[in-house]
Amino acid sequence: MRMSRVEDYPWAGRAGFYVLGKSLLDGKEGTGFVKVSSGCRLFEAWRYACRHDSTLLFLFTMLPQVLLALLVPLLALADEGSISGPTTSVEAAGYSCDPNKCKLPKCNCASAKPPGGLDPKDVPMFVVFTADDAVQSYTLDAVNQFLARRKNPNGCQPKMTYYTSLNYTNYTLVTDWYVAGNEIADHTMTHVGDPSKEEINGNLMALNALAGIPYTAITGFRAPYLNYSVNTLKALAAAGFTYDSSASASIPVTDPNTDAYWPYTLDNGMANDCLQVQGSCKGQPVLPGFWEIPMYAFFDNKGVAGPHLMDPWLDNANGATKQNDTATLEYMKNTFTAHYNGNRQPIGLYTHPIHLSTTYPGVPAPNGTINMINSFLDWAQTQQNVWIVSSQQLLAWVQNPVPVSQLDSVQALKCSTPKVDASTKICNGIPSNEAGLLSHCSFPEFPFYTCYGCPQTIPTVANPNPPQQVPDGQQARQRIPANCSTPFWDPIGAKCLCSSSECQFNDISRPIGPNGANLTGGGTGGSPGQSSAPTQSYVPFNGKGYALPPGVWAASVVGILGAVAGVYGVLGAGM
Repeated sequence: MRMSRVEDYPWAGRAGFYVLGKSLLDGKEGTGFVKVSSGCRLFEAWRYACRHDSTLLFLFTMLPQVLLALLVPLLALADEGSISGPTTSVEAAGYSCDPNKCKLPKCNCASAKPPGGLDPKDVPMFVVFTADDAVQSYTLDAVNQFLARRKNPNGCQPKMTYYTSLNYTNYTLVTDWYVAGNEIADHTMTHVGDPSKEEINGNLMALNALAGIPYTAITGFRAPYLNYSVNTLKALAAAGFTYDSSASASIPVTDPNTDAYWPYTLDNGMANDCLQVQGSCKGQPVLPGFWEIPMYAFFDNKGVAGPHLMDPWLDNANGATKQNDTATLEYMKNTFTAHYNGNRQPIGLYTHPIHLSTTYPGVPAPNGTINMINSFLDWAQTQQNVWIVSSQQLLAWVQNPVPVSQLDSVQALKCSTPKVDASTKICNGIPSNEAGLLSHCSFPEFPFYTCYGCPQTIPTVANPNPPQQVPDGQQARQRIPANCSTPFWDPIGAKCLCSSSECQFNDISRPIGPNGANLTGGGTGGSPGQSSAPTQSYVPFNGKGYALPPGVWAASVVGILGAVAGVYGVLGAGM
């Protein structure tokens, strides 16, 4: 089963949140209140206080029952990509695929062997680097401390995939990250598990409208909490996505029954998570040409019983009672070596970068963990033919696999830097060009910046693309059209600054509008100047601006009353 973490909520980020404790104890940091930090599994914390840099203060001189009543409702909010054992089996998968009929580039069988019949020694070793959730300055700083100084074998800076949810996201940073060559992918609007198609499609509309990301560029999806269903996969395929990356590869590559498959299409159904996702596997769902990119777990010395998937550095290795960077580095190297010396299935660094931030206000920097991850990447890059890539880059190679001697021919792996004169004033995702041109959207929930004009209201799942608000004396900003790439589009002047093949292209349409209507670049049918709502550039944490969801408050209050009543009952019986 997937384990639980509290995170990705401003009141439950690494900075922590005093759960009702301040109100219960007049704000005194003393006996009986709990500080919950994301990255700290609550029941583990109950057993042995906490782990990693998170702070969980349990002073047992007051009522443990009250504390547990406070913690249990929060578990409904926490489930961020940990697994405790195999998520599939050969029997549950019931997988069958004929490689003579299923052929690249449009079809690929689930297999531990490299695609295209290549010998493993001729296959590059890919390290897939991803980040999930809101895009803020401190999350990009966290990612850059691992990638900015690195080079792939061809001399290009590595790129990564940011699975972007919209709450608390600063849209202009999404634009900047995309224009710098990174992949932007869908992670729903409001970060919900088993999402509706409206959650998925609304994310596309908002990223296109407010971050200027062409529809053709948003090809991938990851489910929040890795909580997806067969219906999720069907909705993704129907909306024109190329791939999902929510499934776990949970059995080591050294096991003959490994589920560490190279990316594969669902022409013959799923082969991963067959013990987790109802109605999948044994040939289902049949989604021709739609890809699954498994998430490859690390394994400590417990083997199949010791998997570590997302943010493995937050886990306790080898059954220990606390996190240990040295032990984590050891098992990460061991797992990498098993992949490298075997069939060279990719390995992944799947991060929630808020845990690795050195600029999140009021939180000590996790320097030991940062150094450990950089040590791992330094070591990995000393091996031959190791590439740090995005999910899109990995899939581009899988669809048309070539030996390492021909990697220079793979367009997706080449350097890409838009040639825009630094003196040109254009709001285009390049900081030197867009300085002073951004719109500041000062919504109280979460302000943000965008090149494409502020919406009249915050976008919602019901209305992901509100009309643009136009200040007096100004004209509406024009959203990215279907025939000009982002760094060359001037949303204020409504013109494309380049006419060469480098910047002009035809964006695709996506069937993501009402009743499946096709939407094209430039909007939902495209009245220019409509825009969808973003999230903030930076949300300062002060513990006051955020509230627990009503259901959690209610459950907490009921739990507290029940716990107190129980304690009084025990005390009364003993008096």
